[in-house]
Amino acid sequence: MPLLESESFMKYAVFIIAALGVPPLGFLLYINRKWLKYAFVAMVAAMAFYHETSINFFSNESYRGSARGMEVSVIYLFAMAVLLALKLRGKFKSWFPEWGFRIYCLYFLSCLPSMYVAADRLIAWYEVWKMIMLYIFYLSVYTYLKGTDDLRTVIKALAVFVVGNMLTIVKDHLSGIYQPHGFFPHQNGMAVAMHLFGTMFFAAYLCNGFKTKFGKWCTAAFVCAAGAVVRSYSRGAIALTPVAYCITLLCCIRIGRVRHWARRMLPIAAAGAAALVLIVPRIVERFQNAPEASKNTRVELAYCAAEMIKDKPWTGVGINNWGIKINPPYEYAELAGRETGRKGEFRDGIVETVYLLVCAECGIPALVLMLAWFGWHLISCIRLMRRLRGTEYFFVPAGLFGGQIVAYLQSCLEWVFRQQLNLICLMFMFAMISYLNQSWRHLVKEARKERAGHKSPVFQVPGAEACRSGDK
Repeated sequence: MPLLESESFMKYAVFIIAALGVPPLGFLLYINRKWLKYAFVAMVAAMAFYHETSINFFSNESYRGSARGMEVSVIYLFAMAVLLALKLRGKFKSWFPEWGFRIYCLYFLSCLPSMYVAADRLIAWYEVWKMIMLYIFYLSVYTYLKGTDDLRTVIKALAVFVVGNMLTIVKDHLSGIYQPHGFFPHQNGMAVAMHLFGTMFFAAYLCNGFKTKFGKWCTAAFVCAAGAVVRSYSRGAIALTPVAYCITLLCCIRIGRVRHWARRMLPIAAAGAAALVLIVPRIVERFQNAPEASKNTRVELAYCAAEMIKDKPWTGVGINNWGIKINPPYEYAELAGRETGRKGEFRDGIVETVYLLVCAECGIPALVLMLAWFGWHLISCIRLMRRLRGTEYFFVPAGLFGGQIVAYLQSCLEWVFRQQLNLICLMFMFAMISYLNQSWRHLVKEARKERAGHKSPVFQVPGAEACRSGDK
């Protein structure tokens, strides 16, 4: 086949054209701040079309692993353009601006030694490339927030994304799809992302009510996120839904001292009860008819991961090399099969728990640093809830705290934190937390000015006084 007609050539051509467009786009965004805002919103909108706007280079679509090629997305190209524009404006000052970024970089470096023991270094490189692209996105969201203080636009863009995801689920439901997954490749991944954002919008509703335009957006996003989780029929997500929202409610009551929470919970409780009556039979059926083979396979894959960890505890068997090492001539599946009696019949699978997968592929140091990265943002939310109490921003750490806990618990049961779009959502959340870690003093100062009768220049939410009761 002539080179010009080959699919590979077309992929490279599209990438080169798009990449060459990043510098001029970055310059245009530097010229006009409004265009910068539109570009950021477009980056969020592209999350709804991730697979349609992504290209895999050196792809191996049949490989059973967490990355199947060097994936380049329009999202990442927008992120690069936004970073360039902010650099030209003098707002992008550091590649490692906050401890969340530094811990992630340590985690990234701890994964690199596993490339030395990888059976296929190109396949290992796929995952390393993915981690680099995710860091660019992570940094882009943080730098945009830090450079513009435009938290309102970010939250509204996320609300539109969540509502759009639910509309896609409704369309799939009407088409007869049993487990719709919205914008995501799998319903379990969709459910964990909706937990992350849904709890934040739930906290916003408790703080701001339904009367303001902002409150309506947050309420709609919360209802859509909760509905998407239930309609996914994901057993782990459904079981953890009450935990997520109860934690968020307790944070708002005990730490935020939110007023009128009981009155605002009444319509939510009534609507939730009515929806459950309609959908409970299907949920019960989903739990009762869960295949025993699914449970057995998860246990067997966990045994296989344990064998890999015992063999190479410090380097792992190779990042993104699980699909190779679980097959002959490697004996990990046979060793695990002796424990289960299945003799390696589960070689096409990948361990569901992200913690075992990271430890098996990259070693114990990588697992410890990943847990430290997660833990840093959990601790940050606890601190931010106390610092931002009495401001209209309190709902962000309050909601993300509950969402994180449930997301980490669900990732123990289901394979959700190695899929690209799920990690983009996680990076989005972490970037918001990092921004608040760096800017909370400014936000508290603005809240004090507003209470004193001065007009606040950033993110004013009418009706936010409902969640103000302290300033500690």
